[in-house]
Amino acid sequence: MIILGLETSCDETSAAVLQDGRVCSNVVSSQLCHTGFGGVVPELASREHERLIVAIADTALSEANITKNDLDVIAATAGPGLIGAVMVGLCFAQSMAWALSIPFVPINHIEAHMFSPFIDGGFAKDGGLTEEDPTRGVPEEPFISLTVSGGHTLLSIIGTDLSRRIIGQTLDDAAGEAFDKTGKMLGLSYPAGPEIDRLAKQGDPSFHRFPRALTSQSQTSRSYRNNEDFSFSGLKTSVRTWLQKQSPEYIDAHRADIAASIQDAIVSVLVEKTVGAARRRQVNSIAIAGGVSANSALRAAMKKECSRHGIRLHLPSPVYSTDNAAMIAALGELKISRGMRPERRYSTAPFAGMPTGESKA
Repeated sequence: MIILGLETSCDETSAAVLQDGRVCSNVVSSQLCHTGFGGVVPELASREHERLIVAIADTALSEANITKNDLDVIAATAGPGLIGAVMVGLCFAQSMAWALSIPFVPINHIEAHMFSPFIDGGFAKDGGLTEEDPTRGVPEEPFISLTVSGGHTLLSIIGTDLSRRIIGQTLDDAAGEAFDKTGKMLGLSYPAGPEIDRLAKQGDPSFHRFPRALTSQSQTSRSYRNNEDFSFSGLKTSVRTWLQKQSPEYIDAHRADIAASIQDAIVSVLVEKTVGAARRRQVNSIAIAGGVSANSALRAAMKKECSRHGIRLHLPSPVYSTDNAAMIAALGELKISRGMRPERRYSTAPFAGMPTGESKA
């Protein structure tokens, strides 16, 4: 099976080709037009996708050394995401599938992140764990999924039939947003998450203790002992308030220490919630996905805690952590391999938020 995947949910225009579970190409073009705004401007994102989509798709086909007539299936993000951005890729993909008279598979962007660890393990192959890198390989179902990015922080349990049930979610801000907003307070460029990760390696995470809401480490821990939701708005407020009390010279001298302290607060919450959810449900596998899963401190802390409790951890390669079309094509192929029969329907409507039925269990 040769499948083309397309992803345009936010500010990356991406196309990928998979053949029998193997990634033949994965082209990602990140938009730079938003840098001066401190965030993604939806209208600009849509226009950039429209300008780039044809060239990116052609490049993916060329790198895979195939033509569009070799394709068996096309898959594309139908949501959630910026509605205008989603529409560009979705309409392009459905039109292309219709013109080629091949099936089209609409993909939930968040669900694709959840299953991105399957790409490295090779869901069409044996995909067992290796001694060289125990985080590679297909997660054993059921498993706990932590999907953590700039727009989402979700804890879900994935069943043996690929079903998913949300068991925890952020009550306010996503973890990635907390990285970006606190990084902006430190004068870092957008997106600030990678910059904080880089700076934190030179800093002391115990320099200042910022709050860890809804965890055993918070002042109200007794009320939230087994709570699986997240909250990062209080962290942002705490960082802002603390920085306002410091002189610019002091902040500049301790920027790496502050970055490390912020990162430690976010990472410790993510690790405690995720491992706790797995232990309470006696689930032996955890998979982490989304842009924040590329954070080096999160990967290290999660590996350490999972090892301590005998839980198998699965992480996508960093290239598959952020938005990319390989995960879209991979989930489309995974669904087909598990019995889904794609139809020649080309009228899927885009959606901006999580569809009904995706509510917390």
